[in-house]
Amino acid sequence: MDQVEGWYFAGRLKASLRTTGAVLMRLVYPPVCSGCGKMVGQPAGLCPQCWSTVQFIERPYCEITGVPFDHDRGEGLVSPEAIAHPPAYARARAAVFHDGVARKIVHGLKYSDRADLAAMMAAWMIRAGRDVVDDSDVIIAVPLHRSRLFARRYNQSAELARSLARLSGKPFLPGVMLRIRATRQQVGLGLKARQDNVRGAFSIEPEQVQRFLGLKVLLVDDVLTTGSTVEAATRALLRAGAGQVNVLTFARVASQGEETLYA
Repeated sequence: MDQVEGWYFAGRLKASLRTTGAVLMRLVYPPVCSGCGKMVGQPAGLCPQCWSTVQFIERPYCEITGVPFDHDRGEGLVSPEAIAHPPAYARARAAVFHDGVARKIVHGLKYSDRADLAAMMAAWMIRAGRDVVDDSDVIIAVPLHRSRLFARRYNQSAELARSLARLSGKPFLPGVMLRIRATRQQVGLGLKARQDNVRGAFSIEPEQVQRFLGLKVLLVDDVLTTGSTVEAATRALLRAGAGQVNVLTFARVASQGEETLYA
């Protein structure tokens, strides 16, 4: 057996061992629905009942902010809010509304070490945001401050961005943007408080600027609420020389008034 054949058979053996290990793990820990805990056929999946409750975001929606319209206003229309208060980003998209099973999935990824959910979530995001994915050159995740990253052990937005990169073939640039100020949790804060909370919180590593100078950036986060976080992150990217920023999140909060202005 020559060296090439040895590498080939070694690779086949490793693949076989990985497959066997995966089968054994599924026997010991059968896959369960990410929404209700019932047994399902595939890991990180949903049972038919939970799947039927997920509210996917479909057109018609504002072509800039992605805010859904209550009725079809025609293709390519922009909401009055986006005209009156244009966001810094070019376009924003989200896959689902942040309630019910979708909220459980987000919490699983964010707080319960369910990084395995990222691949499924990213697939939904690709479906919802194909236009902004195709119109972007590189992918960047909204970063956590190092203190929060230490507490959580991983950045849920980076896990989504990494999975999106694998599915789309677009390069993921980790570590380009930093969260230089430890901010309060945004949950429970109003729009003005959220904007004040994240103002000046993001910065671009000076030695990393050349990596995306003039490029179209896809900015990834888990949940879209008032848009204060991605607005602040977008402005930091544009100041550093990005040519354009698109936003893609897994979920968005279905709210009324100015809370739905930005991603």
